[in-house]
Amino acid sequence: MAGEPSFEWDPIKDRGNRAKHGVPLSLAQHAFFDPRRVIAEDLSHSTADPRYFCFDEVGGGIMTVRFTWRGGRIRIFGAGYWRKGKTIYE
Repeated sequence: MAGEPSFEWDPIKDRGNRAKHGVPLSLAQHAFFDPRRVIAEDLSHSTADPRYFCFDEVGGGIMTVRFTWRGGRIRIFGAGYWRKGKTIYE
């Protein structure tokens, strides 16, 4: 990514993600700053907007971040520490 990316997320989704996965979406944005991150297209959920996964080490574990690009910004939908994401990253 060239330059500093900017991020956005829905505050209601943030509360839901914290409750369900224990991860604030503000923490999830850190996955995008490591050049070793892995980006993959989410083929099962890409309909109107293409959706992606970002896998990277954040907070001592491998985090999976679900996102899309919207208006030149990274829109984060959800994040968590899931085994499948760890396997893909490693």
